[in-house]
Amino acid sequence: MVLAELDAAFAVIGDVQWLPGYSLALTKVPGVDRLGDLPRAERIRYLADVDLVATAVENVCRRRDDAFRRVNVEILGNHDAFLHAHVWPRYEWEPPDLVTKPVWLYSSDHWTDSCFALRRDHEDLRADLEAEVIRLRDAVEFRFGV
Repeated sequence: MVLAELDAAFAVIGDVQWLPGYSLALTKVPGVDRLGDLPRAERIRYLADVDLVATAVENVCRRRDDAFRRVNVEILGNHDAFLHAHVWPRYEWEPPDLVTKPVWLYSSDHWTDSCFALRRDHEDLRADLEAEVIRLRDAVEFRFGV
């Protein structure tokens, strides 16, 4: 599921794909539970990687689906005790009662039903995300704003 190793995080594709392109940025620092556990310099490095993953998801999803709306980024930590950021693409085709709401209002079966799981038919999406994350990671203009 790892797309690429970044400076302070690992970019990974989500294990569920009911919103195609769902990805995460996982900290590389063992034992870190929340953003505030990192010294400020490390926090900034991690958040820069979160931004990179979010930009990659936005670029790929915009190219792949005309109904792409935006990307939502969340650092919650209420369930898994390690620092990670969720990067959720959002689409116009989502149910009207959910399209403007947090993804956590989708029914819980979206996390467990195999029809929403990452599968072989997501391989093209995964490859596109991996290529875009690596392109941005290696782009001097992106990393340093030159």
